[in-house]
Amino acid sequence: MKATDVIAEGLGRIREIVHEVVEGLPAERLNARVGPAANSITWLVWHLTRVQDDHVAQAAGLEQVWQAQDWAARFALPLPAGSTGYGHTARQAGSVRVDSGELLLEYFDAVHEQSSRFVRELAAADLDRVVDERWDPPVTLGVRLTSVLADDLQHAGQAAFVRGLLEHG
Repeated sequence: MKATDVIAEGLGRIREIVHEVVEGLPAERLNARVGPAANSITWLVWHLTRVQDDHVAQAAGLEQVWQAQDWAARFALPLPAGSTGYGHTARQAGSVRVDSGELLLEYFDAVHEQSSRFVRELAAADLDRVVDERWDPPVTLGVRLTSVLADDLQHAGQAAFVRGLLEHG
């Protein structure tokens, strides 16, 4: 298996978890917070999707799906247009709400498609390309994609945990 196949497999597993967590839940459960500073399933899925969209689009030299497909207007969040959730206060996180899981899943699937298409077109040598020189050492594409996988898997797992709490208390 090639390294790019491993990354594509990881992206696919994130998609499976996200769909398992979101599907079948009413908006009240998606938006519920188990504590005043806790993140909702909505925020967790929105955030992991925004991070993937932002990071992969930047590394690929593509426009973010968020802007290109007008998801910012569809979500109509009271946040800056480029917000990804990084550094959100509890109040900001609480403002990320949806009327149904369909919106979350449609945005996630659009980002997943762009990310997967990009990864499928990569050669193994592409993973050594430096994509961010603001760090020491500079960040390669392989490291950036691994970071996206790690962050997204962590947040998808948190969303699954929240769903379990809400269903089984």
